[in-house]
Parts: sequence; C-alpha cells; structure tokens
Amino acid sequence: MTDPKVMSLDERRAALDVISKEVRACAKCELHSGRTLAVPGAGRPDAELMFIGEGPGYHEDQQGLPFVGASGKYLGELLALIGLTRNDVFITNVIKCRPPANRDPLPGEIDTCVPAYLNRQIEIINPKIIATLGRFSMGLFFPPDTRITKVHGQPKRADGRIYFPLFHPAAVLRNLNLRPAMEEDFKRIKTLLTEAQQQAVVETPKPDDDPPFKQLSLF
Repeated sequence: MTDPKVMSLDERRAALDVISKEVRACAKCELHSGRTLAVPGAGRPDAELMFIGEGPGYHEDQQGLPFVGASGKYLGELLALIGLTRNDVFITNVIKCRPPANRDPLPGEIDTCVPAYLNRQIEIINPKIIATLGRFSMGLFFPPDTRITKVHGQPKRADGRIYFPLFHPAAVLRNLNLRPAMEEDFKRIKTLLTEAQQQAVVETPKPDDDPPFKQLSLF
C-alpha cells in the first residue's frame, strides 16, 4: 500500500471503500449471522481526529452507520462544543457488527476484527489524534489494568500520535453525573489538535535554502 502520508484524498477514500466492502461481506466470526448491516465507519478519509467506539447498537445495525442513535446525537453535541461536525472527523468501532442484545464484545471477536479492519483504517487515515470512547477501545492502546474512571481526559503520546481516552457517550447518558467531566475532557481536544498540528509542522523536513556546495574541478 502507498505510504498514507503521501496518499491523496481520493486514494484514501478508495482504500477505505475497499475495507467497507470487505466488512459488509465479512463472515470471519459468528457476529455476522445476527447482523442486519455491518458498520464499517464513516467520516473524512484524511481526518486528523478519529473516534473509536465499542460496537454497533440497534440503530447502527439498522442503518449501517456508526453512532446514529442517542449516543450519536450526544456525540454530535460534543463535537459542536469544539466547532466540529461529523464530516470533520472519522468515526468507527472496535468491532463492526452488533453483538446480540448489545452485549460486550468477546476477546475473540476483537482479535478478529481489529487486525482485519480497524488497524487498516487507522493506517490509511493516519489521524493525529485517536479518541477512544469507552473501555474496549481504550484497551487497544492502554495497559490492560487501566481504568477509564482514572485516566479519562489524560492524553497518551506514542508513535507520533496522541491517544485520548474518553467515556463512552452511552455511559454518560446512563449516568448524567459523568456529563461535566465528559464535556471538559472533550474541550481539551482543541488544544491537543493544535499541539499535534504544530508538531507536524516541526517534523516536516524543509528544503535547504541554498544548494549544497559542490567543489568544481579545475580540469
């Protein structure tokens, strides 16, 4: 695959479309047998900010799009807090099919879906920030004993990227006491985006002002 850093927008879009088609036809685990529609993810192919949730719920399974139920409405409100819309970011999940009765994803399902699809999406989009929504997506990038209640809103910088753990919007809707913390954490994303953009500028190689000196031969 072409280096994502030099891929055009159309090349990224085409590469993501290939993954989306694979997801919709996927039968790698038993979740495919109970789905209405698989949910590959949606958003800007070159998004600087990528959100990763847990898995599709009822409304997502019906529409084939991520975060379109109550959690999605709340996520839209949070994005508006920082002057963004869904079109500015990329939103997806750890697993791409709805688990029965919205149960937690099983380890085998995660181990199947993440390398097959999510890791490839991350590579193509190459976001500056990955915001994890809930403990299952957080668990992909933080140590196993990490607790979301302890680390939410605390960015981790690794591999030239910022990983930013957040509560899942559904958890906030179930426990409104989490709402102030969620919204304060979310507001930090603007500062982190600025930091990531400035870092990218620093890391971009600049051409020399003058060509290298070359010794001319006298003969």
